[in-house]
Amino acid sequence: MRVNEKYSTLPAEDRSVHIINICAIEDLGYQPSEGTLLNSLSVNPDAKCKYGLYFRDGKRKVDYVLVYHHKRGSGSRTLARRVLQNDAALGARSARQDQPLPGKGSPGKGSPGAARQQEPPMDFHEDDKRFRREEYEGNLLEAGLELERDEETKIHGVGFVKIHAPWNVLCREAEFLKLKMPTKKMYHINETRGLLKKINSVLQKITDPIQPRVAEHRAQTMKRLSYPFSREKQHLFDLSDKDSFFDSKTRSTIVYEILKRTTCTKAKYSMGHGEGRKKDSALLSKRRKCGKYGITSLLANGVYSAAYPLHDGEYEGEDVEFNDRKLLYEEWASYGVFYKYQPIDLVRKYFGEKIGLYFAWLGVYTQMLIPASIVGVIVFLYGCATVNENIPSMEMCDQSHNITMCPLCDKTCSYWKMSSACATARASHLFDNPATVFFSIFMALWAATFMEHWKRKQMRLNYRWDLTGFEEEEDHPRAEYEARVLEKSLRKESKNKEDEMEGIAQPAIPEQMAGSLFHSQTRRMREREKHRNIPEESTNKWKQRVKTAMAGVKLTDKVKLTWRDRFPAYFTNLMSIVFMIAVTFAIVLGVIIYRISTAAALAMNSSPSVRSNIRVTVTATAVIINLVVIILLDEVYGCVARWLTKIEVPKTEKSFEERLIFKAFLLKFVNSYTPIFYVAFFKGRFVGRPGDYVYIFRSFRMEECAPGGCLMELCIQLSIIMLGKQLIQNNLFEIGIPKMKKFIRYLRLKRQSPADHDEHMKRKQRYEADFTLEPFGGLTPEYMEMIIQFGFVTLFVASFPLAPLFALLNNIIEIRLDAKKFVTELRRPVAVRAKDIGIWYNILRGIGKLAVIINAFVISFTSDFIPRLVYLYMYSKNGTMHGFVNHTLSSFNVSDFQDGTAPNDPLDLGYEVHVCRYKDYREPPWSEHKYDISKDFWAVLAARLAFVIVFQNLVMFMSDFVDWVIPDIPKDISQQIHKEKVLMVELFMREEQGKQQLLDTWMERGPKKSEPCSNHSPQAGPDGPENHGGAL
Repeated sequence: MRVNEKYSTLPAEDRSVHIINICAIEDLGYQPSEGTLLNSLSVNPDAKCKYGLYFRDGKRKVDYVLVYHHKRGSGSRTLARRVLQNDAALGARSARQDQPLPGKGSPGKGSPGAARQQEPPMDFHEDDKRFRREEYEGNLLEAGLELERDEETKIHGVGFVKIHAPWNVLCREAEFLKLKMPTKKMYHINETRGLLKKINSVLQKITDPIQPRVAEHRAQTMKRLSYPFSREKQHLFDLSDKDSFFDSKTRSTIVYEILKRTTCTKAKYSMGHGEGRKKDSALLSKRRKCGKYGITSLLANGVYSAAYPLHDGEYEGEDVEFNDRKLLYEEWASYGVFYKYQPIDLVRKYFGEKIGLYFAWLGVYTQMLIPASIVGVIVFLYGCATVNENIPSMEMCDQSHNITMCPLCDKTCSYWKMSSACATARASHLFDNPATVFFSIFMALWAATFMEHWKRKQMRLNYRWDLTGFEEEEDHPRAEYEARVLEKSLRKESKNKEDEMEGIAQPAIPEQMAGSLFHSQTRRMREREKHRNIPEESTNKWKQRVKTAMAGVKLTDKVKLTWRDRFPAYFTNLMSIVFMIAVTFAIVLGVIIYRISTAAALAMNSSPSVRSNIRVTVTATAVIINLVVIILLDEVYGCVARWLTKIEVPKTEKSFEERLIFKAFLLKFVNSYTPIFYVAFFKGRFVGRPGDYVYIFRSFRMEECAPGGCLMELCIQLSIIMLGKQLIQNNLFEIGIPKMKKFIRYLRLKRQSPADHDEHMKRKQRYEADFTLEPFGGLTPEYMEMIIQFGFVTLFVASFPLAPLFALLNNIIEIRLDAKKFVTELRRPVAVRAKDIGIWYNILRGIGKLAVIINAFVISFTSDFIPRLVYLYMYSKNGTMHGFVNHTLSSFNVSDFQDGTAPNDPLDLGYEVHVCRYKDYREPPWSEHKYDISKDFWAVLAARLAFVIVFQNLVMFMSDFVDWVIPDIPKDISQQIHKEKVLMVELFMREEQGKQQLLDTWMERGPKKSEPCSNHSPQAGPDGPENHGGAL
């Protein structure tokens, strides 16, 4: 094993104690401090450090972990480098980095370097990564963090760097980040009075069995006043227990901010002089492209393989110490507590505000689905109760009417009786009845109420979580963005330099060119500092500024990516999205052709039962094909959306996330809803008529709707896709795939070190156990799944009133499934502060508005609601629906069939057919304008368009009225926020008054002290045994 010059191990004959080579540290400019400890391996250190939650001293908590892969020598396993470092100043870092590493020079015989010389040399890729890690960790030390390394772990070839943030660093960063922390001041929360108080007390007693048993979920009457942390005002905060003042979530957030802004640049440009390095053009290309390395860039380049905060401990077991993770597992992530409320405050405390807001939103959405489900079930039951009273379906089932329908396909299909579609007609009434119109209006108002309720809930959480004054600041530029800007700057400067040389070519290696650019920038900065007469700062700060200049920050401030730079990416995005949407349409067209050809093939079957169920068979199989394609394309489109967003090179992570969400939602929306849109609005609309049908590719006749309309088929399509997506994605993707990945990782570790299998089965360190978990991939997939479901619930709810019920049942499981995944299967995410759900709220509002329009068209054009109303009030002779079916059917003379399209077996029904019927509003064959569109069609079309306009405007007005009536901020919360501001002003006023009184008292004591001095009195003053005043 190779170790760098900061660390050293004892000879092989004595490995009981491992110490730091103090002389080497002094030579390099390190100053030994009290934090330097001797690590003894003679005792069991795991119990002392609580199995990896603390440093080896058992006192300092591990706030963050960096993981990297390293290669060991072929000999015996060397002793672990468990090195504890404090925040001592690194005075001679440049000298240390320029020195040859132990083992690279020609050490004396018998030295440790000579022993290590026998090890196979590392390839320069690994060497380059090691240098970068050393420099980056040194910069972390300069930032005040404390590190401890562990390479002898149960995971072969993996090393860990544990990071601890001391108190002074936490205070400094909390002030920089403007973190609101609780002060000593407490105040009473205003409570409701009178009737509302009694109602709340009754509700609390009723809901007490479904409340989680956690302290954070109990109703509080007192609240601490919060204020942005300031080192100058530490006396305002309760610092009696400094270890718990910053919780683990806050500590990891602070460390992550330091990791993001700490750069690693010098190793990149000081190591490109060896023969082997010059030969590797790929590595040189990488160096030219990036001059600044934060933790995100180091992870992307493989310098570190992972970076994550630790979980609080184990979540199950008899002898496990109680912690927040275990409490979350018992009260939140267990399926046995599915009926309880979520402990949102504890979720926020452990995972941060952003994840807390997601689960709070999911909980509000699930609660709001309860009334929607109840109303949907009532509408469905109303359809069941009135199915026997529905006159149109009774007429269709009455065989005495003896209505002969035209063939459904050419040649192979024969004439058929309308009574054979009796079951479809009766089932269609369950979803196509007057109550569905009411339910559509109700769901539009429900969506508006849900959005307003969430905004109010969000404000309550912002108040409770001290986010009322929080404003998101601009993030650090992404590493990819800085790399592109630096690349553009280098090209620009190189071009300017060539112009200055007047066309004389100067051969230069790109690495040397990049280095010269940075060195010239450094010299210019030094000259500028001298001309400004700025006092000389400390060596570390000067070096940090040099590194910042070398990293190209000055360049990225001046040079930005314009639309011209991004035009190729924008063009690629546009073409790719258009192509993906075209692929979706092509697949839907393929399924349409499948339905047409399958229906024709089944019509030739000799079995009467098969021929009678052609529509159901074709519809069910086609929907299943659509479902499989949708699930597969969802995964493909997610990857495509991420790739398209990457090539755009957004500046910040927030911009990257928003662009990714928009692209992924657009592609998945089209993918999920295109088959449903086809059935709802296009199927049966462009069929033509008997004798003049419309054909696809001149071979496949467009399919028709059933005599009862396409609403029943739309219901089948919607239910199978919705339920299938939820069941397959939840059970297969969210449960099965993580379990499979975990099992594969277990087999891989077992195969890599079969001799140490028993050791692997022992209890691992916390950071080792967390490394085997899945990395957190963001909340986008979780939100996307729920947003698509929200679309199913609202967009086509007129055709499937049971959609809210199935969504409710799914979400009850989904909450616990996601909770278990976050607690047990994922690494702990970095806590991110957020005051809302971001762009998802705008997407929800857009879907809510679109749902009104779509439901208006579904009721008007897909269902028979409008034709029934027109018939009832314009054509019915007795004011009933008798004769409605006959009114919607047109007649066709079979002698008018085109050649080669008439049925092969015209006597299939047992009698000769002269006139068949088809669903359309056209003139009869005996009319002067036979087969032309009749005036009834235009009357129905006018009524449909009028209904769309009235319904849309009425529901939109009612939704906006609900939005206006319900205030965004609850009255009690606005009062509490105002009360906090008043209390904060009073607190500072009292503090200023106290300071003024202290100053006045001191000023008054001054003259009293000088009085005895003027009288030469030896009287003692109040601040000491004798007065030091007197005349000179």
